[in-house]
Amino acid sequence: QVQLVESGGGLVQAGGSLRLSCAASGRTVSNYYMGWFRQAPGKEREFVAAINQSGGSTAYGDSVRGRFTISRDNGKNTVYLQMNSLKPEDTAVYYCAVTLRRFTTTPRMDSSYDYWGQGTQVTVSS
Repeated sequence: QVQLVESGGGLVQAGGSLRLSCAASGRTVSNYYMGWFRQAPGKEREFVAAINQSGGSTAYGDSVRGRFTISRDNGKNTVYLQMNSLKPEDTAVYYCAVTLRRFTTTPRMDSSYDYWGQGTQVTVSS
């Protein structure tokens, strides 16, 4: 079992920045891909970013590429999402997730992930 707890969400004006954190417990996650997803009201859950075990390989959804950065600190069992140049359309509940399965390419589908956090709300005002 892995427990994931997100933090760092909040209300920010358009153009601002936020840094989300996701702390894992119950198991060391340094050997696994971790990802961030988001879900806005009335919309399907959307892939945001993912990172491989070492942190040397990352992937991003088209809508956030160039503005968001995913990173991890395996010593702290934590993954981060730095969000810059935020837009009102970034408003959503953000979830972190971990997959204990092995992949040869970065998993982007939510069905590829095994454990999820409870989510943290990000609201961007115009």
